[in-house]
Amino acid sequence: MSTSTNTSPDDLPFAERKVEDLPGHWLLARLGKRVLRPGGRVMTEQLLDDASLTDADVVELAPGLGKTAASIMDRKPRDYVGVESDPAAAALTESAIGGRGRVVSGDGAATGIDDASTDAVVAEAMLTMQSDKHKAEIVAEAFRILRPGGRYAIHEMSLNPDTLSNDQKTDIRRALARSIKVNARPLTEDEWRALFTEAGFTIERVRFAPMSLLEPRRVIADEGFGRTLRFVVNVIREPAARKRIVDMRSVFTKYKRNLAAIEIVAVKPQTS
Repeated sequence: MSTSTNTSPDDLPFAERKVEDLPGHWLLARLGKRVLRPGGRVMTEQLLDDASLTDADVVELAPGLGKTAASIMDRKPRDYVGVESDPAAAALTESAIGGRGRVVSGDGAATGIDDASTDAVVAEAMLTMQSDKHKAEIVAEAFRILRPGGRYAIHEMSLNPDTLSNDQKTDIRRALARSIKVNARPLTEDEWRALFTEAGFTIERVRFAPMSLLEPRRVIADEGFGRTLRFVVNVIREPAARKRIVDMRSVFTKYKRNLAAIEIVAVKPQTS
């Protein structure tokens, strides 16, 4: 979720907050981790390929530090608009795109973008953090701004299997929320599909990847050896941060069989 190796911790959203209170993704960013998506860099790149962004008008919801925005630019879209509510994150995304697009202030459910004006909406690791009601509002907004035939491409966290009981899902969500300090509400595959189809979308593609965000092999693959080393050193140097990271990793490990990264590409039908 970042753009440059020179990003200062003081530039990050929530930089003034205590380590104990930081949302998990911003804690990782503060410690130097830049790929913060549940399926890692590989799933992000696959998602962007599947979304067919070349020569497309693209809207990215909650671009964060601009890591995905830079990858979108590599695919040469016709136009790029990032919709970001946090001014610090918006500034970092603007730096990442380097004048090749624009970033506007807005919410995923109220983008301010015209009806049927874009070809692709991209969003990663943001719907999971919303209530069921707000998820539906964001998906409806994506449907509104997409042209017929437009794609909505997401990369989120999923619960497995679909047969989990409501009590099991509640236990996992509570454990995640306590660990990452965000009210995470991942859905099962069936629930993700229903969210989109009820908004009028058809599902074009679904992919899965292991949820191994803090596994050493994944960290090295996502960050490279040098940045991984800096990240590890920063974790070691900050006891409060180290405790948070250990707690997060223990939750991911405990529910390893029930957590996954999911990619969905949904299409707005040519006729509504």
